[in-house]
Amino acid sequence: MTNAAVEADLFSRPEPALLEMHRLMVRARLLEERLIKMSKGGEGYFWIGGPGEEGFNVPLGLQVKKGRGPEFDFLHLHYRSAAIALAMGADPVDFLRQMRSVETDRFSKGRNFINHIAIPEWNILPVASTIETQYSTAIGTAIAQARLKTDAITIVNGGDAGSAEGDFHSCLVWANRPALPLPILMIVVDNGYGISTEMQTQHGEKSIADWAKVFPEMPGKEIDGNDAAASWSALEEAFSFVRKERKPYLLVAKTSRLHGHSSSSGANRVDEPDCLQRFESDLIARGLGDAEAFQKVRIDEGDALTEGRKTVRTEAFPKPESIWDDVFADGMPSSYPTKGRS
Repeated sequence: MTNAAVEADLFSRPEPALLEMHRLMVRARLLEERLIKMSKGGEGYFWIGGPGEEGFNVPLGLQVKKGRGPEFDFLHLHYRSAAIALAMGADPVDFLRQMRSVETDRFSKGRNFINHIAIPEWNILPVASTIETQYSTAIGTAIAQARLKTDAITIVNGGDAGSAEGDFHSCLVWANRPALPLPILMIVVDNGYGISTEMQTQHGEKSIADWAKVFPEMPGKEIDGNDAAASWSALEEAFSFVRKERKPYLLVAKTSRLHGHSSSSGANRVDEPDCLQRFESDLIARGLGDAEAFQKVRIDEGDALTEGRKTVRTEAFPKPESIWDDVFADGMPSSYPTKGRS
């Protein structure tokens, strides 16, 4: 597909849909920037997120078949996926709650750190801190879907450094077993770094997408994830393949990392290409907006976050006696100590 065809595919969408996509990208960016400020201001213990990935993650979230159960898409995400959840309809205030660790945090009730999303009613499995283990757990939901007559799929994403982990390669092997190919969209968001280690010093392959070449029936593709139009089209192609063929697809998106890895590296803005600025330029070139209109979006979204933060600052922290709540499905075993129990 030519670049012109790629652009036409996205920009043939109705104007309101394009402007809503822009608003979601702004919302995701401002949310991450607000979370960084909260972390630096002592309203959170740690920040890690994905500013710079909105041009890929928002189109991904908008194409998910959202619901609960195996007839809907399962998502095994990592801690740079806030924009995906926001595009699906998540409330930014819930992320502020998790940053501040208040008991109203819907993802973990104040018991986990930021961007560890869990939304069971949308099949978003709990995000784990361990690197790339989501590629192993994705195998299970994909097996369940492979056995059903449905077009729903399993989606799993991670980073470039994590693709060197055994879980990633186990997922490749299981997804391509001839006895039961799995309807799984494997995504790697490649920002060029594993924490502070540059990718080219660790990876011998030319592209992570080349791992698909080992499996003759598995497509593999690398795209410019800073280009929202290219991302939209590549995701449409990948979703369509997995839904129809019930086989795996490997998609690698090259993106920027605009605030470093996490608060451990300072989270200061770095000079890399900005997908949001690029998308705004594309919209302006087509007469779909201007700088003043885009600034109004920023103001509105920023004001909403400010009001949300005011609310969150009034909400209570978890009570010590709630420490064991929701840990065990059938209640806490009698062998556990009674101290701290409700």
